Amino acid sequence: MGARLRDGRHRPVSGAAPIDRAAFVRDNTRVLAPPHVPELRLHLADEATALWEKTEEELGAMGLPPPYWAFAWAGGQALARYVLDNPGIVAGRSVLDFAAGSGVVGIAAMRAGAASAVSTEIDGFALAAITANAALNDVAVTARDEDTTAEPAGRFDVVLCGDVFYEKPMAEKVLAWLERERAAGATVLVGDPGRSYLPKERLEAVAEYRVPVTRALEDSEIKVTRVWRFAG
Repeated sequence: MGARLRDGRHRPVSGAAPIDRAAFVRDNTRVLAPPHVPELRLHLADEATALWEKTEEELGAMGLPPPYWAFAWAGGQALARYVLDNPGIVAGRSVLDFAAGSGVVGIAAMRAGAASAVSTEIDGFALAAITANAALNDVAVTARDEDTTAEPAGRFDVVLCGDVFYEKPMAEKVLAWLERERAAGATVLVGDPGRSYLPKERLEAVAEYRVPVTRALEDSEIKVTRVWRFAG
């Protein structure tokens, strides 16, 4: 994911018309290949701030989170690359792509032979983007509006998380949940470009990549990004 670009408060406007999120995704993105996983295609935005402002305008609310779904973040790209290059990790297994954003990781898992993939998000635009991106890549991914950290562990064989350790409260919640998933027998992999709250003491690095990213959202155009496995 990434840090917020600005702060603000949610101010809904009553009586707003329903938003066709699928059309919004199509109309405000281009179909592009993420640079580190060029065999895939995603609906991606050219510029962050304009899309963010348009999303707030459409919903009649200020202070919304950034449109994470419209960008190929470093952690997700690295994790997708690793899965595509190591298909045995997911082949024939049930996969969870947590806080999926664009859905690139779940899509990669299905391309690598996963039996099923569920991509969870709490942003309605992200859910629309995941569905559209799965269709672009001719795979079946279930986009689900769900806070998976509050659900029982053990429902999936493989849990994949890209860029989730960027804020302390979320990092603590996710870490506790991933510990439960690991204890329940899941293979847990994390893609991360060195976010502040990555729990390195609980992880072992299995791959490292130099991932091109959107300069407007990051502090450099290339992020050294690792894929980590939760230690048993």
